[in-house]
Amino acid sequence: MTDGTPVRDTLVQMNEGTLERSGLGPGTFMLARIAALAAAGAPPVSYLVNLEVASESGVSPEQVQGVLIAIAPVVGGAATAAAAVSITRALGMAIELGELAEEDAGAS
Repeated sequence: MTDGTPVRDTLVQMNEGTLERSGLGPGTFMLARIAALAAAGAPPVSYLVNLEVASESGVSPEQVQGVLIAIAPVVGGAATAAAAVSITRALGMAIELGELAEEDAGAS
């Protein structure tokens, strides 16, 4: 572990091996995590990381939308709407980060 990032290191350690232990496929695993984020009222930055991994696992935007639809009756309309807003903000953050990376690459 790095001495300067104890919180990050703890979060990484908490996630190690959970996919394998879950018995789920990568896409289903990530959809379950997105549903949990929505139920927990997670901030956009939590979605940012998980949506990236979900996309790499083959999860489509339509599947993420389907998960929000599926959990809406359980978590409620307000939580579902808040999740949709957080996902939108996370995507906006991803776009901004991509643009900054392009600018940095162009400046080099």
